[in-house]
Amino acid sequence: MSLVDTIRDHVAEHRSGMVVDLVFAVVWVTVVTALFDVLDGPTWAYYLCMLAGVVAYFTFFGSLDAARDRDD
Repeated sequence: MSLVDTIRDHVAEHRSGMVVDLVFAVVWVTVVTALFDVLDGPTWAYYLCMLAGVVAYFTFFGSLDAARDRDD
């Protein structure tokens, strides 16, 4: 199996999850950027909020998985 076939299979298998990840990232970056454009906050706080997006992502989707496991 070639590298291209491996990538194609991976994308086909995880397509919906990849789209959700992309939407979450785009929305998070858009909201934080718009907020800091309005508030004119310090650069370090902007980067801290961007980093908080990683924590928010794993917390949100981790709790979603836990809720789905509890329902099953």
